[in-house]
Amino acid sequence: MAGISLLVFIAAGLLTVICAVIWGGVSLTKPPVTWSAFLDGKTTKQIADSLADTPMPQAAAKLERGLSWLAIGDLGPRVRQGCARWLFLSDELTVYRNAEANALARAAELAQVKNRLASQGIELLVVVVPDKTRIADQLLCGLRRPAAFEHRVDNWIKALPGVNVLSLAGDMQDPQERYFLRTDTHWNEKGAATAANAIAQRLREPGGFELPTPTLHMRTEVSAVVRRPGDLVRLAGIDWLPEGLQPPADMMRPTRFIEIGGAGSGATDPAAKTGDTGDDLFGDTGLPSIAVLGTSFSRNASFIPFLETALGTRVGNFARDGGEFAGAAHAYFNSASFKDTPPKLVIWEIPERSLQRPLAGEPAIWPAVASK
Repeated sequence: MAGISLLVFIAAGLLTVICAVIWGGVSLTKPPVTWSAFLDGKTTKQIADSLADTPMPQAAAKLERGLSWLAIGDLGPRVRQGCARWLFLSDELTVYRNAEANALARAAELAQVKNRLASQGIELLVVVVPDKTRIADQLLCGLRRPAAFEHRVDNWIKALPGVNVLSLAGDMQDPQERYFLRTDTHWNEKGAATAANAIAQRLREPGGFELPTPTLHMRTEVSAVVRRPGDLVRLAGIDWLPEGLQPPADMMRPTRFIEIGGAGSGATDPAAKTGDTGDDLFGDTGLPSIAVLGTSFSRNASFIPFLETALGTRVGNFARDGGEFAGAAHAYFNSASFKDTPPKLVIWEIPERSLQRPLAGEPAIWPAVASK
């Protein structure tokens, strides 16, 4: 019976692969296939990745993730569990090869971008978002955050002389507060509002940045409690389970932002309000003179409305989900928005965990800016 079951499973898997390749449009490799790629193992990795996307392996992997969680509390390779069902991204606990060199390479590129922007009369503020594992370290319990990470933000800032950098870690130290969502990689509204206020304070420091005259006046109100599914539950592959079998979701009261004297935005999602790439934002009348680049942090927990409220002016949101260090900047500096109507100020949000990641596959920023 065991042998028959195994043969049936293998036959079913083979059949689904054949159907996916013939009728499902699945390509086993990405052309061109070269001899060097074959020798390096890249071709076989592409085949393995393509096969993993076919129905049978997907269903088996999905079932395995659910059973592993229910049986032994395992969340897979990308997610770790701390105290009180708090979940953390394993990337924030990973020491990368050539970590220091990667961080220094990004610092050098960022310094070049700063100089190029300055030559065009554009100011730059770099904002580093601290790791969730740094701010909520009291909830790590059995998880170990490498000691080498303690000073990596400070060391990176030291490699950026002449660049205005704000680390938000110092503003998120109140032990009585929670600045991040429990089952998500991102900050909650307390974290987003704290970040927005810290940025506004830095921009208003004497002798610092030239800001537009505040013309936007907002009032806020709290909405009803809603369930906030966490991206770490999805990343763990258990979001398909019934809610009662998943880690308890965050419950939150989204803030509504209403413009005083205007129609009011009522926005709780900055992506819905300002868009993610916004190629048309700077072409309109009353265009924003401030552009925000960055990652999904700038598109979550109403960060942009909090920032607009703190600054009293509209902000163009050009952040990108999964943008890591360079994704949003590369796209924006090559966009019509930047070419035709450049801003006066760029706020570049960068997650701490992106600083030392491998450079392979990351788009170059400086050549894009230098071509303008």
